[in-house]
Amino acid sequence: MLCLKCLIKPHMRVMQTCQDLSLRLLTTRIETSQSLTFEVPSYFSLCDKLLQNQKLAQDLVETMTVHYDFLSESEESSLMNELDPYMKKLHYEFDHWDDAIHGYRETERMNWNEANSKILDRVRNIAFPPEVSPIKYVHILDLDKKGWIKPHIDAVRFCGDTIAGLSLLTDSVMRLVQDRNKDLYADVFLRRRSLYVMKAVARFEYTHEILSNENSIFKGEKVLKDRRISVICRNQPDPKYKDT
Repeated sequence: MLCLKCLIKPHMRVMQTCQDLSLRLLTTRIETSQSLTFEVPSYFSLCDKLLQNQKLAQDLVETMTVHYDFLSESEESSLMNELDPYMKKLHYEFDHWDDAIHGYRETERMNWNEANSKILDRVRNIAFPPEVSPIKYVHILDLDKKGWIKPHIDAVRFCGDTIAGLSLLTDSVMRLVQDRNKDLYADVFLRRRSLYVMKAVARFEYTHEILSNENSIFKGEKVLKDRRISVICRNQPDPKYKDT
């Protein structure tokens, strides 16, 4: 069983924010000085320096995808009905062994009921090619309304090149910051019941974090996060990183 320590009802205002964002999040087009263009999905907001570098921007956009409305309301309820009785027995922790998370509780789960097993199979089918072996245990991270996840890159010796996460209960904003140059960053709007898939460049070259409510802004709009549960699937680590 993978060691947990090795991995690192919304109110009306939130509902209105989501509605406003849905109207305003139009697909952006990036145009470089060489007149090359590519489409940036509406869930992305890139900083100016990334907008000026098409290669870096495109590498990031192509390796971080978000699938809105991946879950129906009934599917979200099904997952919560299975998870919540156990999660509510745990206490929120406001410090983490490596200071990566604030206000969280977590567990791992391998066995699921039939309906939720089908949901997770859909996640794996989208995230992992047939030849890739997912980790059997699914990571459940329950973030308090006042909690946040600090910038980090998941350790390569514990998980592979792809991270796929379902976002339950609330909208939130994920920030990706290039590890070598902190001036290069992008914000990603994770809508409630969406699925994100992070791989390759986004997985290895950018830190990821969930912004606190004090800092949670997307395209000029405040996004107030409530309690958030993420259901995270990962693939097996590359054997070459076993002893790193």
